[in-house]
Amino acid sequence: MTKQAGTKTAGQKASQKAAGASAADAQGLSPGQRTYEARRAAKAGMSLDKWLAHKAREDALATKAAAQATKAAKPAKAGKQGFFARLLERAQRPLGS
Repeated sequence: MTKQAGTKTAGQKASQKAAGASAADAQGLSPGQRTYEARRAAKAGMSLDKWLAHKAREDALATKAAAQATKAAKPAKAGKQGFFARLLERAQRPLGS
């Protein structure tokens, strides 16, 4: 049996599936970015896939916390006029009042 160009053996298919899983997690990363993240993962004692999942989870938590902080920081406007509205109202009144 001869191997034709473009055909894959079962071992090649399995290795490509494993590589495809890591490529799905690291999609959008340039080779330089992937190398940088691999070094950071090695420092943390994790695999690249585990590191990227951890990083994505932390980013999601940070985004959620920032959204909650922004929501809590907004004061409720209970019929109060803003600075410019008061300024315009004052400009419409005659002098001396």
